[in-house]
Amino acid sequence: MTAPTPKLVMQAKGLVKRYGQVTALDGTDFELREGEILAVIGDNGAGKSSLIKALSGATVPDEGELLLDGKAMRFKSPIDARRAGIETVYQDLAVAPAMTIAENLFLGRELVKDNAIGRLFRLLDKKAMLDQAVARMQELKVGIRSMTQAVETLSGGQRQCVAVARAAAFAQHVVIMDEPTAALGVKEGNMVLELIRRVRDKGLPVILISHNMPHVFEIADRIHIQRLGKRAAVVNPKAISMSDTVAVMTGAKTVDELPEEAHA
Repeated sequence: MTAPTPKLVMQAKGLVKRYGQVTALDGTDFELREGEILAVIGDNGAGKSSLIKALSGATVPDEGELLLDGKAMRFKSPIDARRAGIETVYQDLAVAPAMTIAENLFLGRELVKDNAIGRLFRLLDKKAMLDQAVARMQELKVGIRSMTQAVETLSGGQRQCVAVARAAAFAQHVVIMDEPTAALGVKEGNMVLELIRRVRDKGLPVILISHNMPHVFEIADRIHIQRLGKRAAVVNPKAISMSDTVAVMTGAKTVDELPEEAHA
């Protein structure tokens, strides 16, 4: 008896995005299932970035439909996507180095004291933010000595963990991660991969954009291959070789040449 297919959390149908004469997305489809890490890979110019920008609200597609839990959505900005429970961790991290870890976790979403004076003068509730920051980091098993230390005192991997933890703390539907292990050493890259697994195990599906194929094969439940502005295939990393995956990505192989079990 086959297991039921997990429900779709996020879906895109026929996304088109043009920049003048250049068509970045040419009718792309996309499906993210509940409780999975879905890797998105593709050669330069395949439309990965444009797809992720459309999903995260950073760009508005010219055509196509975006659905969240089966409901049609139209994001005009990343703030719209954030309100819908979609958090994105960008490659440049967007952390404030001089601020503490706790302050970074609540950056742009600071808590104010829950009394008349606090609400009137927007007095920050630093204790509540610190307590919640400690709880979030403990929940994700991020080993950082103190939430009051400045982010600039952290290693690259620890900074990435702060950015991922911030996304996981506020996401209600989806976490999108753009090259989270780029420019990290082996040990720190593995630390971030383990954190991504914990985010998934916490119940949040993760979209992972990466050029690092060993990391993709280590962590992904399914792999979305983007090519020439379209979805070329969705494959099962447990049933396809890395070389065959790259062959589909570069056009050396067609999806029809893959064995049936490689499709996901």
